Amino acid sequence: NASLFHVPTQELPRVLGELHASLRPRGVLFSSNPRGQGEEGWSNGRYGAYHDLPRWQALMVEAGFTELEHYYRPDGKPRQEQRWLASVWRKQSLVGG
Repeated sequence: NASLFHVPTQELPRVLGELHASLRPRGVLFSSNPRGQGEEGWSNGRYGAYHDLPRWQALMVEAGFTELEHYYRPDGKPRQEQRWLASVWRKQSLVGG
């Protein structure tokens, strides 16, 4: 989904934790977020928090997810024109990873 970038960074641990809790064991979560360097705030009436890959990975791992893959979109463009970071995550089980 492309809605998580509208969540303020300070609220992301709670929101990601709730998503983690709602998934069945080893469930999968897909996220698609516009890339950024930590910018956050209101623009044209919409709130956005823009993370780079290392920060997004840290947030997801802290919430109990394991990365399956990530890629940049749209496909076929130079990286500087690939404004979206897509990533796929698996819910870690509490016992045995």
